[in-house]
Amino acid sequence: MAEMKKVEDSLTEQQYLICPAHINHYGRLFGGQLLKWIDELAGIVAIRHCGCTVTTAAIDNLQFRAPAYTGDMIVLRGWVTCVGRSSMEVRVDTYREALDGRREMINEAYIDMVAIDCHGKPQQVPGLLIETEEQQKQWDAAQKRRQMRKERRQ
Repeated sequence: MAEMKKVEDSLTEQQYLICPAHINHYGRLFGGQLLKWIDELAGIVAIRHCGCTVTTAAIDNLQFRAPAYTGDMIVLRGWVTCVGRSSMEVRVDTYREALDGRREMINEAYIDMVAIDCHGKPQQVPGLLIETEEQQKQWDAAQKRRQMRKERRQ
């Protein structure tokens, strides 16, 4: 694994305006709509890291902290937290952004993405250069989540 990339190389941010079509029967953002946006952003982040086609392997953790409503601006921010041989863990934080620019986190998710070749087989991804204490904490936590996923599969 000679090539290394920085966390910032894959950092991606996307904004959405919640419209009536995104709302469930309770008048809040439909969880499935947010999940779709999160999965799309995680794919973009992973592609930016590995430079090839990716597929979603698992959504490890998805926590809703607060609702969002019609007219709210939603901001998704994602980055790679950890890599394996062919897999990447992507964290996506979702915020509701006020008109003055203040952001309130409403969701956080961890998505496992796998790099695949033209035959759909896993392929090696670049390493992740850890440069800060916070990035190291995220890497360590990702390793624990990875171990828990392995145990659940057995």
